[in-house]
Amino acid sequence: MEGKKIGKRCQSISVRAGGAKRPQTRSGALGCPQSAFTLVELLVVISIVSVLMGILLPALNGVKRQAAALTGMRNQREVATSVNLFAADNGDLYPPSVATLGVQSDWHWYDPTVLIGKEKRSPQMHRAMSAYLHPYISDAKTVFCPSAPKQYQYLQESWDAGDAWDNPDNELHLDPVDGTYCFFWNYIGYLGGPRPLFQGPRGPASGGLTSQLLITDYFGYGHWRTPGSFASCEKLPGGDILPEQWLESAWWRATGDPDATPQVKLRAAYTDGHVQTYYPNEVSALRVSMRPDGVPPFPDGSGSRGIFFIPRNAVR
Repeated sequence: MEGKKIGKRCQSISVRAGGAKRPQTRSGALGCPQSAFTLVELLVVISIVSVLMGILLPALNGVKRQAAALTGMRNQREVATSVNLFAADNGDLYPPSVATLGVQSDWHWYDPTVLIGKEKRSPQMHRAMSAYLHPYISDAKTVFCPSAPKQYQYLQESWDAGDAWDNPDNELHLDPVDGTYCFFWNYIGYLGGPRPLFQGPRGPASGGLTSQLLITDYFGYGHWRTPGSFASCEKLPGGDILPEQWLESAWWRATGDPDATPQVKLRAAYTDGHVQTYYPNEVSALRVSMRPDGVPPFPDGSGSRGIFFIPRNAVR
């Protein structure tokens, strides 16, 4: 018929209870065919997506780890450059270590992870690393391992405050902060053996008995926070997260025997600015010293500082 639009109608058959079939009519704006996923098709799509995710997620995690490793190498290289710039401005000497506890002549060494010490060793010295290096490093992330499970909550605030840092979460005055890297310039530790002392570099031109090691990823065993366990800023196989405390950054932790070290890739930077990768089978054990001259070390047990593993080629 002219002048009238004739809509298409599609018939379907329904079966009534008595067995009789009755045609049913459905109209569709787009015509008869109506498409939809069946349950089987949905299951197939879900299966394909699951397989792809299983393939892609490990690759994405690998890319993330590689990015963190590159950032860590860049951080350590920048720290090495910064202390060398400090030395160029200060008589070819690196800044004093802030990893100490006590004042005047009554002091001893402390963990090399210290960013801000508990107190000044003397009125002429600073307790905060940033009091020496802030002109050269403004972003506190540079002195923090990017592979750590969590960034310290007040990292930038404490770095900017320097000697005046006071954690707002407690009532103590002038709080310390421990980080995730180990800093070894002007540091003395105990090694044992025929050459019992580790002596960090005093400046870019240091030689002789001093090491050229400036900074490493933290990797240790038996610290008072992790008795009977390894700890590191790098993720440890089969490990878990050691949560942040008010003065201590979060670490990765894994239980185990000290003679059976977990496999983890570590990094270290030296006075000439180069950064190298090393592994647990290429380390020496360093202990925190109880006296300024480096001997004896803190004993194992309650309150132990534990072992700090450093590259074997850094021992001289």
